[in-house]
Amino acid sequence: MFFDGWNDIGRIVLVGVLSYAALVVLLRVSGKRTLSKMNSFDFVVTIAFGSTLAAIMLNRSISLSEGVTALALLVILQYAVTWLSVRSKFVERIVKDEPTLLLFHGQPLEFAMRKERVSLDEMQAAVRSEGLEDFSCVAAVILETDGKLSIIPGGRREAGRVLKEQSPPDASWQRVKPD
Repeated sequence: MFFDGWNDIGRIVLVGVLSYAALVVLLRVSGKRTLSKMNSFDFVVTIAFGSTLAAIMLNRSISLSEGVTALALLVILQYAVTWLSVRSKFVERIVKDEPTLLLFHGQPLEFAMRKERVSLDEMQAAVRSEGLEDFSCVAAVILETDGKLSIIPGGRREAGRVLKEQSPPDASWQRVKPD
């Protein structure tokens, strides 16, 4: 139960080192986008890499060649999806989320906040972390596709360029929708 023998330990070390090296080589060959923090799809693939690597190392019924094939398949699928999403708006819409406007010219968009499950306290903390006092100093808060809150200060000229001095996409986003 606590120790089955040195052969098992040796197999884990040898297969672990070789499969880890194979994963590093595959990731380097496939490019930077394979592990980017762009969207939920990329996150799922990253988790799948870890799960597959662990299975290769710990499951005796999976050979090193089978495990490396599984890792290569994940890399190829990730490459194919990112390649297609750059070339096809349809695939891009399926794979990628859109950034969401959560605050516009100091006014929280409560419907959007509810939809994205972002609290007022989280937005206030993000605004303070940017060194701003309160929402009145903010032109916009945007929930990016990687889950990060981007803060655009209200007093800078860049805010006008990013927001194009427009009103929110839909005025109904400002109203609280009944549950």
